[in-house]
Amino acid sequence: MAGGRVHCARPPLLSRRAHVTSDDSEKLQPPYADLGPDAVLDAVESVGPRCDGRLLQLNSFENRVFQLGLEDGASCIAKFYRPGRWSDEAILEEHAFSLDLAAREIPVVPPRVLHGATLHRHGKHRFALFDRQGGRTPELEQEAVLERIGRFLGRIHAVGAEAGYAHREPLEPRVFGVESRDFLLQGDWVPAELREAWSAVAELALQGVQQAWRDAGEFRMLRVHADCHAGNLLWTDDGPHFVDFDDSRCAPAVQDLWMLLGGDPQDMRAQLAALLRGYEMFREFDPRELRLVEALRTLRLLHYSAWIARRWHDPAFPAAFPWFGDARYWQDRILELREQVALMQEPPLLAA
Repeated sequence: MAGGRVHCARPPLLSRRAHVTSDDSEKLQPPYADLGPDAVLDAVESVGPRCDGRLLQLNSFENRVFQLGLEDGASCIAKFYRPGRWSDEAILEEHAFSLDLAAREIPVVPPRVLHGATLHRHGKHRFALFDRQGGRTPELEQEAVLERIGRFLGRIHAVGAEAGYAHREPLEPRVFGVESRDFLLQGDWVPAELREAWSAVAELALQGVQQAWRDAGEFRMLRVHADCHAGNLLWTDDGPHFVDFDDSRCAPAVQDLWMLLGGDPQDMRAQLAALLRGYEMFREFDPRELRLVEALRTLRLLHYSAWIARRWHDPAFPAAFPWFGDARYWQDRILELREQVALMQEPPLLAA
């Protein structure tokens, strides 16, 4: 598939914060209000594993994720999916991708297959179980580590290119950029005194993103991890393990590379070169996609603010992001987007 040719059905946007209709009221109920410890344990035991009572909630805002102790002394991870975010079909095709990768001995953590299924229901909640994978944060400043990660990303993308997603929206400017901007402007999220300035710079940023997409040309969209940062990589003596494919989408391959880069431009060029040395052992990388790095960063920034706004009815979000409505937050976002507008006008990052 070429860069601009992915078409997926779009779910309706939530109503603006100040105008919630009766049709939206159920969607805006706290999604995990009834998911207490007993409900978690009951759900897990409903599909087989016997728990010993040990329960630890892990750091996750989009879903609710728990580590549970089992009677045999082992542990497992239970992920309870946010209601209304993904359809069953979208979850299952991500599960199928993870299972395919694991079957090819690529170090990912797929869902457990229990009673012939990976997606389970208990009450109104959908959940999946995963093996617990230990590990530490990878040392991304080491070129040997990056090269090894690049090898596995090349293998993941080689599999990802074999088929597409039918039920997951692609990572592209309309979904992550335009719809995020429009959602924030539909409500009263941006303070009135900053609304015009933020809207203007968001429009310039989106123009820059669209130009980058045009400049990159007919690049390939494929199934990728899509949230491949250090927090979703666990390093062991055997190398990396890729976890949490929940955000997996069709996207340009560079989406799984740019979030692993950091530091000044010279550092990032060296890091990129190390990643690509490993990557191209298994799959050719299209250098035109480097034109998309700052555009993808811009889309992530816009999507992040819209994500917080869309989840505000979940009590975890006001508690975790109390500064979201402050003028200072939006002033910082205006400056951030101005920087992105300038960066998108510069020559693309090249490997050292």
